[in-house]
Amino acid sequence: MTRREATPDTPVEQRWNHNIERYPLLLDALPEPCGPVLDVGCGDGTLTWMLADRAERVLALDVDASSLERTEALVHDRPHVEVRQGDVMTDDALEPGSFDGVLAVAVLHHLGLRPGLERLASLVAPGGTLGVVGLARTRTAYDLAHDAAGAVTTRLLRRRRGGVWEVQAPVADWDETHTDVLRAATLLLPGVRYRRHVLFRYSLVWTRPDDWSPP
Repeated sequence: MTRREATPDTPVEQRWNHNIERYPLLLDALPEPCGPVLDVGCGDGTLTWMLADRAERVLALDVDASSLERTEALVHDRPHVEVRQGDVMTDDALEPGSFDGVLAVAVLHHLGLRPGLERLASLVAPGGTLGVVGLARTRTAYDLAHDAAGAVTTRLLRRRRGGVWEVQAPVADWDETHTDVLRAATLLLPGVRYRRHVLFRYSLVWTRPDDWSPP
């Protein structure tokens, strides 16, 4: 059997990779109706494109100019989507508590675990959602078992979905383990839902309580 591969011409709705696999989880976690949403580290714009159908307004933010160009090409016909270059950690134009949703996929390890979580959470409005899909270091036998299952599942899904969509974006190493992520998230985000996924990812979904304040 000849394996099909994703190409630059693959329609956006047919793209697949380990991150895209978790987009429905994030989209389903958003409040309804959903006002403004921040897509942190928008990358190639696939998530931004999906958010355009779910949110009243979308801000796609990234430090990488080439990533912003690809995102802009996808959403240029969506007037309620703004694509902007900026660093979420230092962008003073981002008002605290101003977004119904703040989503960050494969971004947290670029920001630093605790400061990144604190900053992202501070941008969420009361009752809004913080959604994170991230990567963590393999350390234990349990981690290795998850990785083995992920390798098998990847082969199956790669064939079924027509290949892996390769994202051209800046990369960074990550040092935090899954235990580190769980501990920090539990400490900073009361009521957070942490899930360990087979395909080399974890997710954090948190609804901001009315009485939460940054540590």
